[in-house]
Amino acid sequence: MMESNEQLQAELKKSEDWEKDQSDLWFWEKLGRLPFKILDKWTPAFLQKKIGTILDELGSYIQTGGNYLSSISSLKSYYPNKGIETLDDAALLSISDMDAAVSALTVNRKRLAAFQGASTGIGGIFTLTIDIPLLLGMQLKTLQDIAICYGYDPNDQKERLFIVKCLQFTSSDIVGKKTILGQLSMFDSPNEHVKREVVSELQGWREVVFSYRDQIGWKKLFQMVPVAGLLFGAWINRSAVNDIAETGMMLYRKRRILSRLHEDSGNTSAMESIKPSKS
Repeated sequence: MMESNEQLQAELKKSEDWEKDQSDLWFWEKLGRLPFKILDKWTPAFLQKKIGTILDELGSYIQTGGNYLSSISSLKSYYPNKGIETLDDAALLSISDMDAAVSALTVNRKRLAAFQGASTGIGGIFTLTIDIPLLLGMQLKTLQDIAICYGYDPNDQKERLFIVKCLQFTSSDIVGKKTILGQLSMFDSPNEHVKREVVSELQGWREVVFSYRDQIGWKKLFQMVPVAGLLFGAWINRSAVNDIAETGMMLYRKRRILSRLHEDSGNTSAMESIKPSKS
């Protein structure tokens, strides 16, 4: 059963509280960004080139989905014993059921990310170029699966754009996060001008790539040492997937809650309009 309006308001407050927590950076994140311009000059050319290929991959992803599309048929595995067959069925589940499914998904993806990072970290610089696109692919797939859990179709180009904005949010600074939250709050607006603004803010996906490079590129430098890279790789990848899963969960759950509140207000207005007038 779906929640009452009061319960939805309470759930919405949880998402809004999380957004407020994003208004500041952790000390280590601030410290890590200070020397980035210097580290950028030290980053090997091959690593810069590999990260640069993500730009083309993201462009392809938004247009066609690329090789990252998740299957909606996976709904059954997310909601066993609930008889969920379609996205419409999933959209009718309670927010708590959706959250539980995403939490279980996140645990599994974090384990897989740690294993992947450790495996590619063993070889240091020789396997680093393999790890970066694999990590991006896992992040995109995780966001897609989260979208499915909340009843949204990642095959839709609109949803792929929302997913990339989630990826961008995770890698942005304070000002960037506030801007993205403002954009996403209007994401389902019927106003075509608003939608065009969201698309234009991607600037050909470049700002997503650059912010992704800022967050991931310099951290990967520590993974270049053979064997020691095993530990760094496991930690970096696990942390990256955890951050993206948290962002996807909070932004998609808020979107679903607002959708239900809008539906409730619409139904209330409709009921009031058909009440017989007093003579």
